[in-house]
Amino acid sequence: MASLKHSQKAMIESVPADAPGATFLGNPDRVADHLNNRIFFRLFQVANTLQKQAVKELGVTTVQWAVLGALSDPRPTYGMSVGTLADLLVVSRQNLDGVLKRLERDGLIEKVTDPKDKRGRVVKLTPEGFSFWKELRERIFQFYDQAVAGFKFDDRVALAHYLNALQRLLTTVRLEQPRRERKKAKRRP
Repeated sequence: MASLKHSQKAMIESVPADAPGATFLGNPDRVADHLNNRIFFRLFQVANTLQKQAVKELGVTTVQWAVLGALSDPRPTYGMSVGTLADLLVVSRQNLDGVLKRLERDGLIEKVTDPKDKRGRVVKLTPEGFSFWKELRERIFQFYDQAVAGFKFDDRVALAHYLNALQRLLTTVRLEQPRRERKKAKRRP
């Protein structure tokens, strides 16, 4: 508990008195709000940095990376439905659709009739997609190694644990007040 109080004091002292929101930091609830804001903003920045670096170093977006990785799993050898893939990646089907179209255009995936249900379709890697993934996967491992080089193994385990816990908790968020609808701007003629 002493370290928490020390951390709160250090946070309060690190914010200039004239900084926006500084007046709230004397209140313990506001300190927690500020810390939570920093955590979620940092997660936003980390996700954007990952996206930017993935495109720069690997030549694929993070969603393309995730799709190829999910489809490379040998368990669903016949493919995966778009809905199942969207659920696995925690993205909307609408967002996934554009990514799938680009990967299909590039010859890395294909949509085929579901062998278990002839009315349905599944997405699967093409032979070219498997070859591309095999090469990409080695570069991804190098990417991982460099990205977490400053973390000890136990730190990585703890980080994975806390990220999993945060994701689980995020799915339980239910705000008491309904969200306020934004007014749509009028179009100019």
